[in-house]
Amino acid sequence: MIEILKTFLFLFAVIDPIGSIPVYLEASKHFNSSEKKKIAIRASIIAFFVLLFFIIAGQIIMEIMEVSLHAFQISGGIILFLFALTMIFGEGKPESEKHLIKDYKHITIFPIALPSIASPGAIMAVVLMTDNHIYTIKEQIITTFMVLLVVSITCTFLLFAKILKHKIGETGITVISKIMGLLLASYAVQSILSGFKDFFNL
Repeated sequence: MIEILKTFLFLFAVIDPIGSIPVYLEASKHFNSSEKKKIAIRASIIAFFVLLFFIIAGQIIMEIMEVSLHAFQISGGIILFLFALTMIFGEGKPESEKHLIKDYKHITIFPIALPSIASPGAIMAVVLMTDNHIYTIKEQIITTFMVLLVVSITCTFLLFAKILKHKIGETGITVISKIMGLLLASYAVQSILSGFKDFFNL
């Protein structure tokens, strides 16, 4: 149960549902309520299937490229750590992704589904957390379900985005995103240390 909770909290941190609210509100501001709901649902579905693709194919791609488990743990941890640093010290996930909005006609896929929900950090995280050399099929299924759960929560947040933003505020959203960044950084460092430990048989 504790492991499931840890998986959920980590995925919640890396996907950062609350951080997607300002991006969604900015991207969908020219649409009516009905269209906004469709955008939120479609973006969440697309994001989940993108993450599901990497859950299934991530291991295959890694093996085709002949990347060792240790190398992947270390490199994946470094990428996640750098991603976490942008959440902590950067202008924040919401503001940085607002700047990506160039075409309001295609905002469902970009930037809401990608990279706001299915971010590079989230993609790297699900690949690391479903590695066949470390996790059993049962654990990978649980992780996949947790991904679905967090994406569903994200979709719910987007559907009630206006209310949540009013309650939390722009500052509150930024603070929460930075806290999520701290949690993600901790996991990233743990992945790097585990990679070095196994490689040097410490």
